[in-house]
Amino acid sequence: MACLRLALTPGEPAGIGPDISIQLACQRREYDLVVVADPEILRQRARQRGLALIVESYDPAQPPEPGVSGTLKVLPLRAPVPVTTGCLSPGNAAYVLACLRRSVAGCLQGEFSALVTGPVHKGIINQAGISFSGHTEFLAQLCNRSQVVMMLTAPGLRVALATTHLPLREVSAAITRRGLEGTLRILHRDLRQRFGISRPRILVCGLNPHAGEGGHLGREEIEIIEPVIATLRAQGMQLFGPLPADTLFVPRYLKEADAVLAMYHDQGLPVLKHVGFGRAVNITLGLPIIRTSVDHGTALDLAGKGPVGSGSLEAAVEAALAMAEREQLSK
Repeated sequence: MACLRLALTPGEPAGIGPDISIQLACQRREYDLVVVADPEILRQRARQRGLALIVESYDPAQPPEPGVSGTLKVLPLRAPVPVTTGCLSPGNAAYVLACLRRSVAGCLQGEFSALVTGPVHKGIINQAGISFSGHTEFLAQLCNRSQVVMMLTAPGLRVALATTHLPLREVSAAITRRGLEGTLRILHRDLRQRFGISRPRILVCGLNPHAGEGGHLGREEIEIIEPVIATLRAQGMQLFGPLPADTLFVPRYLKEADAVLAMYHDQGLPVLKHVGFGRAVNITLGLPIIRTSVDHGTALDLAGKGPVGSGSLEAAVEAALAMAEREQLSK
């Protein structure tokens, strides 16, 4: 199999994204990694950490080749404001998004086999006057997709979300028959195509406590979730629910499931992060490209101060490679 070339965006330059990118460079790699970032930020962080780092300029004309320990290949984009480790600056918000735009363009054009993203800081991007609710929604816009699905994976568990970064009071209105059906179709299709699961078994959470208690605690299950599940079951999907979220995440249910669909962010992700924080991977389903990401935030207080956990980034790279290899074999 040909050597695969991945794009990596470190994310918020003042956070631990540069740290974990450099730590990844300390390993020998069987794939070609291109970091889309300001090379001076990486050099500065390596000096702070006392790590030897050789920065090479990325040449797209050169064929992909396995990475050498201690070396990072960088596609240079300049940050307009000097970075102070641990201190956010709205002046670099546009730079963070420019790195994403360049990486996505490369994936769409076949220059990169997949995109792996480090953590961004939503607040500072919005403070800069740029409307931004998260990677998932931004990548959907770049790829011209009206609907995508956020899914996190950890050893033994996959959790997808029917809604993503919304205030809790807006969740119920955001769960519609059309939207939920689209989410389940994307999840089912990508479990088959990206993960090689021929007949996915998906557990669907209810929205309300006790999955609505027969309508006494809410009617979304009766009016929206159950009809969608019935429609898709009739088309051959293996869907189970709506199930109460407080008892769904137990071994007797999960052992037979390939994924869980939670109705909102904090319904499903606390369980997944409890199971695998630091090893979990965020995957955007429904895109024409492969995108994985870390399961953690920018950790400004840890940036530049010493070794930080890079297990989630390593898992994100492994997941991206597995999906890219499967895609390569299917061509």
